[in-house]
Parts: sequence; C-alpha cells; structure tokens
Amino acid sequence: QVQLVESGGGLVQTGDSLTLSCAASSGYAFLNRAMGWFRQAPGKEREFVAVISWNGGTTTYADSVKGRFTISRDNAKITMYLQMNVLKPEDTAVYYCAAHRERWRWDNVGSPNEYDPWGQGTQVTVSS
Repeated sequence: QVQLVESGGGLVQTGDSLTLSCAASSGYAFLNRAMGWFRQAPGKEREFVAVISWNGGTTTYADSVKGRFTISRDNAKITMYLQMNVLKPEDTAVYYCAAHRERWRWDNVGSPNEYDPWGQGTQVTVSS
C-alpha cells in the first residue's frame, strides 16, 4: 500500500519558519500527480493550503497563506515540501499531504475529495 509520510511539524513562535516534508513510499502515488497540502484545526473542517502540479510548473495557494508559504517538490526523491514563513497563531493545525487521485489531472485541486492517498498528518503549533 502506498504511503505518504509527513514530517517537520513542531511548536514555534509567531513569525518563525518551518519546513514540512511529505515523502512517498513509491512513485505510483506521487509521480505524474498533483500533490497538495491541507490543514485541519480543532473543531474546523479540513482546508486547502497549497497544491503543486506533477512537474512543479504550476502552484496554487489559499489566500490565507499566499506570500508566506511555498510549495515545492523533488520528483527524484518523491518528496514534496511546504516552506512556511512568518507563521501566525491561526496557522496552528494538523497539516496533511495528499496525492490527487488521478494522474495528470488538475480538477478541483482545492477540494479534499479529489485526493487519495493521504498522509497521517503532522502537528504545527504557533504560539503568540
């Protein structure tokens, strides 16, 4: 079974930076697929953060993170990253990575329903 494993979360202060990683166990669920980052805060629905196309040429961000977060991928390492700068308390959440369920598709990339598989999540906590 293909797995996605997130890492890099932690407890930081307002204004700090963190880089999250998402490593795939095989290329099947990573290569030729858009990859996304989502997050879920306590009591809230899972929300879109950022997505990157299969070749890294196209990225889209939620308005709340635009200009502060950068998504990237290294297909040779089958790993995706999320560089998070100028972190705010409202960024506190469990962050999940996921692969678009179909290769070479860019459909509804902001909807969690278009993604499978998912990683287990990594906690990011930003203190004020």
